[in-house]
Amino acid sequence: MHTELRWKQRYQNYEASLRELRSAIAKTEYTTLERAGLIQLFEISFELAWKTIKDVLSYEGYEVNSPKSALRQAYASDIIADGELWISALDGRDLFSHTYDNELAEEAVELIKETYSPLLFTLEAKLKGRLS
Repeated sequence: MHTELRWKQRYQNYEASLRELRSAIAKTEYTTLERAGLIQLFEISFELAWKTIKDVLSYEGYEVNSPKSALRQAYASDIIADGELWISALDGRDLFSHTYDNELAEEAVELIKETYSPLLFTLEAKLKGRLS
């Protein structure tokens, strides 16, 4: 029961972070500060995504201890559909910490808006279905 409650609580935090991310993604132009904020929101949402996945997998009897192992098992368990793209998003999250580089920050915003955030939103819908 404890592990079920844990993933459901983590999912609520994940949903809240995605509301903020959706709001940030809706903008078309960003100041330097807003761009940094969008990147930070993605990093927070991604962190909550993999930890929610870890909690779901734990509830289902799997033991995973790292983001990569969680993503691999989530793919094998049909929680996520594109394991390689998720790994790419994980690598991107690590790279995005260098947002002081304007060119890299602009590239990060595009990747987040066009490629990585849809993964997070798809996961949200998939997990919402598991709540029912």
